[in-house]
Amino acid sequence: MKYFDFHTHAFTDSLAHRALSGLSLTSGKIPITDGTIKGLREIMSANNIDGFLILPIATKPTQQSTINNWASSVIGDGLYAFGTIHPDSDNAIEEIARIKSLGLYGIKFHPEYQKFYPDDPKMFPIYETMIQYNLPALFHSGYDPYCDGVIRCTPQRMARTVEKFPELTFISAHLGGLNMWDDVEKYLAGRFDNLFLDISVIASFDIDKNQLLRIIQKHGTDKILFGSDCPWDNPINEINMINSLPLSDTDRENIFFRNAHNLLRLPI
Repeated sequence: MKYFDFHTHAFTDSLAHRALSGLSLTSGKIPITDGTIKGLREIMSANNIDGFLILPIATKPTQQSTINNWASSVIGDGLYAFGTIHPDSDNAIEEIARIKSLGLYGIKFHPEYQKFYPDDPKMFPIYETMIQYNLPALFHSGYDPYCDGVIRCTPQRMARTVEKFPELTFISAHLGGLNMWDDVEKYLAGRFDNLFLDISVIASFDIDKNQLLRIIQKHGTDKILFGSDCPWDNPINEINMINSLPLSDTDRENIFFRNAHNLLRLPI
């Protein structure tokens, strides 16, 4: 079986230790890498993962250009990257064009870190520009240890956003809403042709296997993406989770690599 991990994280060598220390302290989770590209590659290799996607996040408007330059520079040898924009940046629209020119494959948003709601009208020009450049949008969805008492990207809000922009490809991470599985079933699963769900990190959270299978089957295995959220989970946990479900070999191939390759227009 081939594998493509659609949801991983890494930092520059100079920033990695400080970034992981802060995130680990807040989340209470122990990272499984040192946060560097080298450390990420080692984990991917140990799990026989052929390709993987890093998802950088600009937590301040001033960070986006520097982060995108770095993300573009590390692409290669099985590593792919999305770019990042901060919704409050004065040149967010212009940066989308630059992301495309840098060879990045999409844009990652984190409503908790970046303090916005996905269905806020201020985001609409950003989505319209992403459609123009054919760049998919991936959102952290549901609970996060950094939530300040409000979960900004709920399944309900994501549903309203996806419905309003049918020409834009959306990826709702963490099975559409971490720890909000009932709402995922109600508002997202099986409702939208332009919505993918990734399964990153959910193996380490409490989800009933029957509910997981229902969501996957209702949404369709052609729109489910394998991911781990490494370094916050080991990819083997999500691999074992999917392999424990009564899915066909074709379903597993879709989830583990075919959907990612098709979405990013990579050869199978």
